Amino acid sequence: MKIGFDFPKKPRKTALFETELWYQELLSEKLNRPFEPIKRNNFGEYDMAVNYLTSVLEEAKAIEKVAIFNIDHMAQIQFTGKDAVTLLDRVLPANITGMRIGQCKYTLLLTEKGTVVDDLIVMRLADDNFIIVINAGHDITDKNKGLIADADFIYSFRKDGEDVKVEDISSKLVKIDIQGPFSYKLVTKLFGNAVLKNRYKPEKNMGFFTFNEFDFESHNYIISRTGYTNRWGWELYVPSEVAEEQFKRIALEALELEGLVVGLGGRDENRISAGNFGLPLNGSEYDREHTPTNCPLFKAAIDMEKGSFVGEEALQKEIVSGIDKRMVLFITEGIVTGRSIYIDEKRIGTVTSSINSPNVSQEKREFIGSQRKNVLEENGTAAIGLGWVYHNPFEVDEEGKDILVKDDKPVRIRVDFYREDENKNPRGKPVLGYISGDGVTPATASRPLKHIQGL
Repeated sequence: MKIGFDFPKKPRKTALFETELWYQELLSEKLNRPFEPIKRNNFGEYDMAVNYLTSVLEEAKAIEKVAIFNIDHMAQIQFTGKDAVTLLDRVLPANITGMRIGQCKYTLLLTEKGTVVDDLIVMRLADDNFIIVINAGHDITDKNKGLIADADFIYSFRKDGEDVKVEDISSKLVKIDIQGPFSYKLVTKLFGNAVLKNRYKPEKNMGFFTFNEFDFESHNYIISRTGYTNRWGWELYVPSEVAEEQFKRIALEALELEGLVVGLGGRDENRISAGNFGLPLNGSEYDREHTPTNCPLFKAAIDMEKGSFVGEEALQKEIVSGIDKRMVLFITEGIVTGRSIYIDEKRIGTVTSSINSPNVSQEKREFIGSQRKNVLEENGTAAIGLGWVYHNPFEVDEEGKDILVKDDKPVRIRVDFYREDENKNPRGKPVLGYISGDGVTPATASRPLKHIQGL
């Protein structure tokens, strides 16, 4: 049985492709800017907007109010049957059996070598009903290109006689993310207060990494208190037949709240600037070459106490060996894509992501020690990024935790970023920067909703 799609002959279009053109025209009117085509790129074999009429930096800044993401390129795979939980628990490193109905769980799909196939969200709708949300392009199975869809990869571990049904339900749902401090106001205005209440304690708000199902105008929706920004927000799964209508309502309300629809570029900034360590991207920080050992989300995604799962043995060997590599966040005077990280002319790691950001405070920009005007001016920018270093650059305390604050000041480790020749020797002038123990902006995603209810 093959579940994944064939490799498309040309990049696919999301269900909101035409509606994005409506939004581009609307922006032209509202901002009094000449209409231009949307800047697009192939991402996961989808024709995706990098940014709209607004720049990447404008869209990245929108997270301070509310940011809307067209995430229809991500897929939703439904696993049902009495043995669905057994199969998922056998393959995935999270404790799937222990999930409550209404709970979301972030986890990884690993190879036997412990390297990463994909990262995903699991939602438990019933004892025998799960939806996993996977990244763009991971719904394709094509042997000639060496691709296997997540669904086919997981199903390959099913044992004879097990009752498991798998269906790609992505055509039935359109995923729209609503992130930022005004997200509560937007969602409740458009869909009512009840949709954000705790399903077990309706007098309280829904908790972080939980989801609700609700009916609106005779259609069934799912809304999860999750998102790829580490700020307050939700991911909304809209029935496809009303997706264009609802996207327009959401976009119009976001503009009223001084927010924006945000393309791939702004979303990339938002996930790197999220909290102390940023959020890894599959295909950049996560891949089939690196294991996730010691990455910031390791304990959230992987339960090493649950017993066997795909890749468990490889990860256990790394942990026992005392490997202390780290995924780090850095702030730099300019983009450092393709460079390596150096301390005192010694190579300590490699860059995996880098992008300009309008969200770095002036104090953090000044700490770089750069002479660049765009870095030092009041409303300046710096670049931010993620990378892997071979050894932990931070000191650790008695419990083995990284020491990120010393004498009430965040720990910042100055580094240089060099291009290299074919022999991995540094060449040219370095870009200045530092590994940041306090990230770029605070993480707010898990904080009580009372902080944003009155906005």
